[in-house]
Amino acid sequence: MRSKMVFILALLMGVITTFLFFQYIQQYGEAQEVIVENMVEVVVAKEIIAENQTITADMLEMIEVTEQSLHPQTVTVPSDIEGKFATTMIDRGEVILNHRLMDGDEEALIVSRKVKEGYRAVSVGVNIVQSVTNLIEPEDYVDVIFTEEVTEEDETEIKTEEILSKARVLAVGRKMLPPTNEQNQYVEYSSITLELEPDDANILINATARGSIHLTLHSKIISSDDGETTVE
Repeated sequence: MRSKMVFILALLMGVITTFLFFQYIQQYGEAQEVIVENMVEVVVAKEIIAENQTITADMLEMIEVTEQSLHPQTVTVPSDIEGKFATTMIDRGEVILNHRLMDGDEEALIVSRKVKEGYRAVSVGVNIVQSVTNLIEPEDYVDVIFTEEVTEEDETEIKTEEILSKARVLAVGRKMLPPTNEQNQYVEYSSITLELEPDDANILINATARGSIHLTLHSKIISSDDGETTVE
């Protein structure tokens, strides 16, 4: 009787062990399947990308992460971000997120990012005549003409001279992008921001304090030797 009971218990334990083992194998197989099916390739920095640095293809590489851990802003296609700018430093191996990048149009809307290294942005007040009836647009080039009254030996004379040549226009009023089509509405402005070397910036500021300035607009049409014309 005792041996029969032991046999029954052993048989029952064997059935239970077999069932538990089967359950474990099934769950392990399902887990493996889930992991394989839910891996996603994402873009990471192959090297340190500095703030304001332009993203190029050789700075990027791909790694796999689980879909569950994927951030909504994660970049998955390298070509989507080539040519964009990093708004903060991105460390090597860091997954790249869209909100830490900026494209050219967005970049152009921040005047400090438009200024070339070694130059300064300087704004001056202008009226509708001084600004060529508000026809000057961002990315145009202008000369600055200075006029002042000079008194010598009790005689007052008006003197006019060109103090700056071919200065780049960064913005007119708060507008920092040139018009893209004929449907852009006209916007009146009362200031112009120029990109100048530091010494030229001092000259311009001094001139506005001493007298008045006018801007003359450069043409964007370039004539070639064979008579053909192109637009810059």
